[in-house]
Amino acid sequence: MYSISNFIFLIVFFLGVFLFYRNLERIVRNINLGKKDEPVTDKKTRWKKVLFIAFGQSKMFKKPIVGLLHLIVYLGFIIINIEVLEIVIDGLFGTHRVLRFFGRFYDFLIGSFEILGLLVITSCILFLIRRNILNIKRLIHKDLKGWPKSDANLILIFEIMLMTAFLIMGATDKMLQDLHIEKYHEAGFFPISSSLIPLFSNYGVDTLIFIERFCWWFHIIGILLFLNYLVISKHLHIIFAFPNVYFSKISAFNKIPNMKNVEKEVKLMFNPDSTTVDESDLSVSEGELFGAKDAIDLTRLQLLNAYSCTECGRCTSVCPANLTGKSLSPRKIMMDTRDRITEYGNLMDFNTEELENKTLIDDYISREEIWACTSCNACFDACPINIDPASIILDLRRFIVMEESKAPSELNNLFTNIENNGSPWQISAGDRLNWKNND
Repeated sequence: MYSISNFIFLIVFFLGVFLFYRNLERIVRNINLGKKDEPVTDKKTRWKKVLFIAFGQSKMFKKPIVGLLHLIVYLGFIIINIEVLEIVIDGLFGTHRVLRFFGRFYDFLIGSFEILGLLVITSCILFLIRRNILNIKRLIHKDLKGWPKSDANLILIFEIMLMTAFLIMGATDKMLQDLHIEKYHEAGFFPISSSLIPLFSNYGVDTLIFIERFCWWFHIIGILLFLNYLVISKHLHIIFAFPNVYFSKISAFNKIPNMKNVEKEVKLMFNPDSTTVDESDLSVSEGELFGAKDAIDLTRLQLLNAYSCTECGRCTSVCPANLTGKSLSPRKIMMDTRDRITEYGNLMDFNTEELENKTLIDDYISREEIWACTSCNACFDACPINIDPASIILDLRRFIVMEESKAPSELNNLFTNIENNGSPWQISAGDRLNWKNND
């Protein structure tokens, strides 16, 4: 018979999943506001990158201890939540540990989940210590003041609470099994939670059932809350890291791409008789900009980068401009881009006339930040999931130079010298070799 408890579970579960779908759909819509990227090539190489970088987290292990702790939290949380499948079935049909028919394999799974749960709790505690006590520079940077710092701490505390509830649920479940309480079938191996049994030895059956049910509900509702929390936090990378790595550039990390229409025009200029360049490809459609002024002028991959950002700060910690005291922080570039495209999408939803009141340049990212970049692409190399802040900076620069004609005076002098002398200096390219003829 379908009980009130099953009906409540059905409503809670599908409401949580629906809200997650709607929120995720809104983010995907925001990403699709960007320009289309070039067609994907070399899919085999891309899948290898997904396997080693996204799944294997190979770039995290440049710092082995941190990489191991992160892998434990990641794998522990994902693997333990395989049990969510059992919780969902139990919640919908009123069963208890419905997958117990797997026998010894089920015991192995529950035992593994508990060991991983303890490792996750330990790792999260260590991460909290690193973030709040050890004063690691990239984790106390001004970029993280306010909500970003709270966001990181909240998710760690939340994971500790979920894993603790999981272990307490196991301890009370084991006690009820030993007491042969109806519906609490003997199933599972509890190597960690069994050590918690003495904490509940003085409680009666009704109290044990209440604790077990409370932890069961807390765990599933917590998972659903966590799912919906992802879309407003940096932890969206749990989902977006995989497509982000797949679509990331596979050329040398320090290679700067050319603008296709400009590149074709230059080739045609050097070889006017060329038949390999289609002049129709040189045209720029109405409203199209050189570079990017606002978030919607960026490509979809760049916006995916922004939503995938883990805010770990590895990019900023290796940025030569930031290390020498300049205002540029690649992490802030990604956070600002995400904030702007999110704001733009929200304004579209409300049909307001405020869309053009702000732009990514000036209102979010200052020109001082844009011109501080050395274009070394160390940020891309350091990023655990191949995010490319330099590509956004490059497009913002292109807009400033090619649309506004507001390059810094040093660059204007360089442009003039190249145009007039064929070199960056105030001497012609031919004169640079005159020293050879002087004995």
